[in-house]
Amino acid sequence: MLKTPKELSDALKKEAKKQGFNPVGIAKIPGSTRLNMRTASLERWINGGNHADMEWMKSPARIDTTNLLKDAKSVLVVGLNYFTIPKETKKDRLLIGRYAWGNDYHKVIEKRLKHLGQWLHHHRPKSKWKICVDSKPMLEKAWAEEAGLGWIGKNSNLINAKQGSWMVLGNLLITEELAPDKPAKPLCGKCKICIESCPTEAITEPFVVDSRKCIAYHNIENRSKELPKEIQTAMGQWVAGCDICQEVCPWNQQDIPISKDPDTQAKKWIIDITIEKAIKFNDEKWKEILKGSSLKRIKPWMWRRNTNYILKNKNTNEIIR
Repeated sequence: MLKTPKELSDALKKEAKKQGFNPVGIAKIPGSTRLNMRTASLERWINGGNHADMEWMKSPARIDTTNLLKDAKSVLVVGLNYFTIPKETKKDRLLIGRYAWGNDYHKVIEKRLKHLGQWLHHHRPKSKWKICVDSKPMLEKAWAEEAGLGWIGKNSNLINAKQGSWMVLGNLLITEELAPDKPAKPLCGKCKICIESCPTEAITEPFVVDSRKCIAYHNIENRSKELPKEIQTAMGQWVAGCDICQEVCPWNQQDIPISKDPDTQAKKWIIDITIEKAIKFNDEKWKEILKGSSLKRIKPWMWRRNTNYILKNKNTNEIIR
């Protein structure tokens, strides 16, 4: 019988790890003064226009979690490691953000968190809970920091001292009083490698990423037919997403765990895709290979747009129609 908040919390975190989540932590709502600081930072970030045209970032629910679940008292925060190393990759392949190599993490995390919610209901029938992945308006990185999963780095990614930053996050808002973990301490120190390595200088100052300069924003979110010239020329091979600021991070250079989770393993087309293959994909082919992928938000015409810029940068005359 799980009588105390500590007993329930420990059992819930143990169950979360059975679902493949690691790290796992709990934060108390409304959070510490540092969470207030993160909320104020978000407001300054938006007021500076750094969100580009991502208007959903302005949702008031990000400021107050009780807008998502009334009477929420705690949040279980989970991380899912997606760091994998394929056995073989083509040297000339188009580059895709590592987070999207496997199955759609939104569905993967939601399914596993639903199991945890049902487990909680079994032990606390009167409890209410709500699943939040990054498609929901919640300051997920700030809450992960609050729950002790890691700290927000200068590239705005959450970094865990043992696992680096290769993880996606999920949250389970709960109306139960749970035992919170200690918030993480920031360990970036004086390091500025991520800032100095961004080809478009999108990290305009520590912890501030200007989406208007970010390659990943433009090749995934930007619905314009033409991308800014400076983005076109800086894309390199990045057709969807960009991992440069994570690849150079010293915390990702250490011996970090490799995920064996079936849902995070790279799909074959991801590690095999080249410009030559991409130019042969029509709308139907794109829709087919994007089933079950978090990349399906990129429309077929956007894939062609992005690939055209990569072709242009390689000084070829072949243009996708």
